[in-house]
Amino acid sequence: MPRLSQVIAALDALWPAARAESWDAVGTVVGDPDREVTRVLFAVDPVQEIADEAVRLGADLLVTHHPLYLRGTTTVAASTFKGRVVHTLIKNDVALHVAHTNADTADPGVSDALAGALDLRVVRPLVPDPSDPAGRRGLGRVCALDHPLTLREFAAHAAARLPATAQGIRVAGDPEASIRTVAVSGGSGDSLFDDVRAAGVDAFLTADLRHHPVSEARAHSPLALLDAAHWATEWPWCELAAGQLDEVSDRNGWDLRVHVSQTVTDPWTAHAASTSHTPTTTAGAPN
Repeated sequence: MPRLSQVIAALDALWPAARAESWDAVGTVVGDPDREVTRVLFAVDPVQEIADEAVRLGADLLVTHHPLYLRGTTTVAASTFKGRVVHTLIKNDVALHVAHTNADTADPGVSDALAGALDLRVVRPLVPDPSDPAGRRGLGRVCALDHPLTLREFAAHAAARLPATAQGIRVAGDPEASIRTVAVSGGSGDSLFDDVRAAGVDAFLTADLRHHPVSEARAHSPLALLDAAHWATEWPWCELAAGQLDEVSDRNGWDLRVHVSQTVTDPWTAHAASTSHTPTTTAGAPN
């Protein structure tokens, strides 16, 4: 079986740390380079539930999309949320490796996996990586549907194809508008509105859309917006990444056992639909 250092080298070849954003924290967080690896677990979030799952599974390596320590720390005490994760992993000989923005812009990457989950055909990156002469790497993807759908139909399709969450899919736009082209970006995407408008697509599906950017985007164009849960837009990458490591394992004769966590780590747990109540003017307030 391979040592952790060999598996990490393979992961670094898939998602080079040099391609991560300067503010990001990717790479190996804990782990003995000389320890053998037989079982690997992929997940979105390095939270306690996932650390416990890795231990129950007997995993030697946990690979997550989100970093554990993005802004640094002065303690790994087990009395802290993240420190407890570190203690759990080290005490049970589970290594942790992170592929975040370097996986976002990879070819294939997070948005390719999201497009695949939605049955979309990838046309090109939304924000191309200028260092890629082939023009295939970059942030987000511009995609096409094989057959046009109304916004209502596409939203229902996305809700059915992405992992179920309390949020589901929020939609801004004419429900009967025809959707032929879609930009997608796994994770938070409202910083990409200028690029989406420049791409000339009919719709944009991403996560964490905020009130003011959405209002401004809708005012500028008829662009339809679909807002999914952050976790749900990035979970498909776990399946893609696990498949990539499986291929590496087969080529090298490693016989790794690779798993994808099915644990939902989206923090929202319930959704209450709004009623038809219309706001009224309160006493003393201007009409």
